Amino acid sequence: MKQKVFISGLIPQIAYEMLSQEFEVTMHRDLRLLSKQEIIEGLAGKDALLSLLSDPIDADVIASNPKLKIIANYGAGYNNIDVAAATARKIPVTNTPGVSTDATADLTWGLIIAIARRIVEGDKNTRAGRFTGWAPLYHLGVEVSGKTLGIVGMGNIGKAVAKRAKGFNMPVIYYSRTRLSPEVEKELNAEYHDLDYVIKNADFLTFHVSYSPELHHLIGAKELASMKKTAFLINAARGPIIDEQALLTALQNKTIAGAALDVYEFEPKITPGLEKLDNVILCPHLGNATVETREAMARIAAENIIAVLHGQKPLTCVNPQIYA
Repeated sequence: MKQKVFISGLIPQIAYEMLSQEFEVTMHRDLRLLSKQEIIEGLAGKDALLSLLSDPIDADVIASNPKLKIIANYGAGYNNIDVAAATARKIPVTNTPGVSTDATADLTWGLIIAIARRIVEGDKNTRAGRFTGWAPLYHLGVEVSGKTLGIVGMGNIGKAVAKRAKGFNMPVIYYSRTRLSPEVEKELNAEYHDLDYVIKNADFLTFHVSYSPELHHLIGAKELASMKKTAFLINAARGPIIDEQALLTALQNKTIAGAALDVYEFEPKITPGLEKLDNVILCPHLGNATVETREAMARIAAENIIAVLHGQKPLTCVNPQIYA
């Protein structure tokens, strides 16, 4: 009898093709996100779950299927999964790291340039017929080149963002739990400082940290008040690291010049009021939304499931202690 796999959302077809060569695969073929109860129902009797980053895979979902052998998350993050509950049941949880680096770094730079030069606002005005011709003081933005880039979180994505900053002749200041080696700092033209220094001195402050409870509201009213009034905040990491209500107030009061967000504290909900402001760009979580990256993620998730259902260890396990 074939083992069974449940894919809880519509993902690139390559994953379905790889898995269906050996297993019985059920995929939810709809952009609509499943509810927790629908996930439990779809998971019934299955050996593997390929979940979306937006799926609530909590202890109830995990306990609903005693025969579950693996939870393969479609995303580098996995804070949507109760990893402790899975670990207690010796169920490996996997993610899709590494392949999102360039796509997310590119998106970050798109946001930096767009907010600095007011591109989205300009597009809106042009479409509305409010562009009446070139004028010396019309729709002025600020230059990116030569400004100071502050990076919080210098993992693979943070380093990729810093590398791109060299093309804009931007000095980089950064804070990260682990400091880079002197050789890498020199290569990236990056100086290590404490978090307060980076917040206070960056012209563009961008975040590239994984979410954990201790980082909840890493940036709140106090931190926003300490930023330069001319500074811009960019978040393409995780929504809850920013106190969104405090950010709204800071933008309304022009405490900072602007912000560009790709993720949200209560995603997919956005704090009411942000959508009315011109000094903020709101993107629908596009960080790694490229054809190339999403297909690579699908392959990794499928390969992890294939390995586990063959009795092997998965390639990218986030709770390897289950094999100790």
